[in-house]
Amino acid sequence: MHTTTPSGTLPAPDAGVILEPGIPVDVRLTLGVLQRGHADPTVQSRPEGVWLCFRRPGAGDPVTLLVRPAPSPLAPGRIPVLAWGPGAQAAVAAAPSLLGLDDDWSGFDALLASGASGLPPAVVRARRAHPGLRLPATGRVVDQLLMVVLEQKVTHDQARSGWRWLVRGYGERPPGPAPEGMLLAPTAAAVRQVPSWGWHAGWVQPAQSRAMLRVAERASALDRLGADPLGADDDPASVVGRLCTVPGIGPWTAAETVQRTHGAPDTVAVGDFHLAHHVGEALTGRRTDDAGMLRLLAPYAGHRQRVVRLIGLSGYRFSRFGPRLTPADHRRR
Repeated sequence: MHTTTPSGTLPAPDAGVILEPGIPVDVRLTLGVLQRGHADPTVQSRPEGVWLCFRRPGAGDPVTLLVRPAPSPLAPGRIPVLAWGPGAQAAVAAAPSLLGLDDDWSGFDALLASGASGLPPAVVRARRAHPGLRLPATGRVVDQLLMVVLEQKVTHDQARSGWRWLVRGYGERPPGPAPEGMLLAPTAAAVRQVPSWGWHAGWVQPAQSRAMLRVAERASALDRLGADPLGADDDPASVVGRLCTVPGIGPWTAAETVQRTHGAPDTVAVGDFHLAHHVGEALTGRRTDDAGMLRLLAPYAGHRQRVVRLIGLSGYRFSRFGPRLTPADHRRR
């Protein structure tokens, strides 16, 4: 058996499934939050679908996954999922969580339908325009922590550059027909072997490299933390709190991670350089701070991360002040 894509013919997968969720699922939009820039070696959106290369948490089995979008992101449709490698069966079994099929928007949609949400029209329209948006749950805590730590207190370009450097330098070739240039993220053991001078060459700050080493040292426990999805009665704040016990991991890093590993619909990243300003301007027309953002989002308890995602899709253009930061690059010094 072979399958044809715009890029050519793929070999038969080691495992596969056709999901029929019965709800709209925008595969590219849902999984796009996992991709760190267009050149991310671990996640790529291509014409044939979204490719992901990763290791199964705990077991470490590598897998290459291809998720083909449904015919329309606005209506229910069939979603083929193909996987190659030793982790293929497990990856296919976890595909519904990865695509956020358990992410229940019905309560939030009912609030919007009632007309009592109080959200600006542009935010309401964003939900109507993107009914297939879901919050993915990868379960891969270590990978996500490594990505997010590289985003601590640096510019967008520094963070993306650091992730590409780490994966290209210490990752491995994935199984199966992954597109050229795609790689598996480094294992915890590989991260621990990065020499001290290597972090400097990768434009990674000392505080970031120390935090990443602490994550690598606790990889087994962190993988267990991501093994089970959040149930209806589980508190994402408890997961955030446990992540914050790792030295160098604060509330912002933990929240950004849990949003992706557990699909936490109410977890908001406090401490983001821009987020509070964006939320304040979208909901009131005025910038605000973290405390003000939480007050504005309080009426949407249970759905606060959904509101944040929709604000990002609403088309708002936010005011920016001052010159754009150009970080100093000391790698050649």
